[in-house]
Amino acid sequence: MHAHIDQDGESLHRWVKGVSTFWAHPEKGARLMRWDVEMADGSLREVLCWPEKPDWDTVAKIRGGNPILFPFAARTFHKGELGKWKAPSGTILPMAMHGYARQGEFELESAASDGFIARFIPSEEAKEAYPFEYNFYVHYRFFELALEVSLTLENTGNEPIPWSAGHHFYFNLPWHSSLERKHYRIELPKAKAFRQDPGGKLLAEKTFPQTDTFANPDLSDRIHTKLKKPEATFGPAGGEEDIKISWTDSEGNNPWHTLVTWTMDDDAPYYCIEPWMGPPNSPETNKGLHWVKPRESQNYKVRLELV
Repeated sequence: MHAHIDQDGESLHRWVKGVSTFWAHPEKGARLMRWDVEMADGSLREVLCWPEKPDWDTVAKIRGGNPILFPFAARTFHKGELGKWKAPSGTILPMAMHGYARQGEFELESAASDGFIARFIPSEEAKEAYPFEYNFYVHYRFFELALEVSLTLENTGNEPIPWSAGHHFYFNLPWHSSLERKHYRIELPKAKAFRQDPGGKLLAEKTFPQTDTFANPDLSDRIHTKLKKPEATFGPAGGEEDIKISWTDSEGNNPWHTLVTWTMDDDAPYYCIEPWMGPPNSPETNKGLHWVKPRESQNYKVRLELV
């Protein structure tokens, strides 16, 4: 069931699929806001964290839901200078952290009983930073205990376009009032882990656990890549009520697909599990950088499910 709801001057959409309810604002950053699940005892489990009174005038700063990161995830650099990148033409251009989609305007292309498709409308700032001819689409599909979100970049021009997009899911954690972060774990079949230094380089971590606790301060800001399988699972230490994340793209399971774990601090009501097409600063490192040929398109799809 899909409903269009005007709330506080904003055009919101709600989908009910069995025990799950999804809220989104397709025109503002194509932002998925909430995912709530009604439990057997009648209580409500908030899968995604969302503030009570979001400021839609500064949508990029809203800590909740799923901000879309496009054209590049996280920070880009050029020779150590933050907020710059070298375009294929050789021109040095500006680039905002996480790009321009999360704070950008979208046109709602369609809204159906199982989801929506929205198309990015680049601002003048976005056009200056990413001067290509393209269409960028966000497509959500909702299920009773899962969701799928596809990012599609369609090259409508005559030159190859680089991109390395991603997601910034704010998961409510802990989601039991009687538990703490130390009672939750994440399982990552990873082969490599990195951190980004102040100049944009990737620094390899020599040791890291395959199963980690959310109470470990080293988990935050860790970049996991070259995973043995394109998936991760997290939840209570006992293994019940797990959330599984899996992903793929039209090129297959690229070895540089990345999962970043991050939280603001120990007291934040959320922990972010962020699937990206590649590590940060991909235009400079060329790791996880994807290219869309003229008149072609690429797709990156992520699935969340309760298992």
